[in-house]
Amino acid sequence: MNLLPLLDELRTIARNGLTYAQNEYDRERYARLLELCSQEYADYLDLPTGLVKARLQAETGYITPKVGADAAIFDADGRILLHLRADDRRWCLPCGWLEPNESPQEAVVREAWEETGLHVEPVELVGVFTRRPDPAWGLFTMVAVCFLCRVTGGELALSHEGLDLRYWHLDNITGWHGTHEAYARAAHAIWQRRRHS
Repeated sequence: MNLLPLLDELRTIARNGLTYAQNEYDRERYARLLELCSQEYADYLDLPTGLVKARLQAETGYITPKVGADAAIFDADGRILLHLRADDRRWCLPCGWLEPNESPQEAVVREAWEETGLHVEPVELVGVFTRRPDPAWGLFTMVAVCFLCRVTGGELALSHEGLDLRYWHLDNITGWHGTHEAYARAAHAIWQRRRHS
């Protein structure tokens, strides 16, 4: 049984409660809930409970899912640009977390440049995808905002975050990172529609 979605929800309740609760008894309850979550995360990650609790307590404000931006970049033959991640050695779209004061469109342009060396322009929203906690993909809920992008300049250049960078036909890829295959296939359908319109 995957306990991560439950832990993610309990962690969120505890952190939000500690941020906004005024009643001291409620604050004690939320603190205890965070302690229990920290113990379970520590067991799962094989880390000291105190270290995990400190990381969870470091979050401030209202706890929300993490938000990332993904770039779907196709060549003239309909192949999608993917990079082989250095962290898990799986293929993914150029992507990354939004920075403070940055829109998803700005983030996707920045991430594409940082990870591929290409200047891109978002031309259409592919979709907004939710990835729930899973042992293979991550501890917390995340939201991915995926854009179909057009290359406007630059040259392919591998970053320190990747081991390889190349265009692929979708059916030739094995070893996708997380839920990136779903993003890529949704983007490919839009790319095909735009090509034939």
